[in-house]
Amino acid sequence: MRAGDDAVGAPPACGGRSDEKEWRHRVGRVVVTADAATLLDQLRDQHGPLMFHQSGGCCDGSSPMCYPDGEFIIGDRDVLLGVLDVGADGVPVWISGPQFQAWKHTQLVIDVVPGRGSGFSLEAPEGMRFLSRGRAFNDAENAELAATGVITGADYENGERSPERAPVVAAAVDACPVPAGRAAPVKP
Repeated sequence: MRAGDDAVGAPPACGGRSDEKEWRHRVGRVVVTADAATLLDQLRDQHGPLMFHQSGGCCDGSSPMCYPDGEFIIGDRDVLLGVLDVGADGVPVWISGPQFQAWKHTQLVIDVVPGRGSGFSLEAPEGMRFLSRGRAFNDAENAELAATGVITGADYENGERSPERAPVVAAAVDACPVPAGRAAPVKP
């Protein structure tokens, strides 16, 4: 899918469409918003094939960092969250193995917002910054993901690839709608 194509609706488990045929893929560990996909198209035109590494903190915060593909060295224990359905080759999204263990129950939603991010991510000069949002998987999604396993950097080096692309959603709220209203006050 390229930016501007029809984006996928919300997953049924998140209060979106109930027709499984409309949610055209198995549950994925990562999705990208249409706005972020558009920026990725622009960055790919300028820099060639791209990749993400979900930062674990320090000087670049916990941002998804976008690099020319291969510029960030993937370790043997890094985990491939998915390949975004952006451009002909897609955009792989990686996370460190230990950080994956903490985040494995959460779908990463890569979005973009105005502002300048820190670090060395390619979007910094564009006046935009990529942002990680997330939603917790439900029990059924966790079970499905546990059954499929993950691709590590070592697996990737040995030729293993993800069979599917991670979808583009219209907006972050489409990955999991924000509940309407506020919770009732707590009674003493």
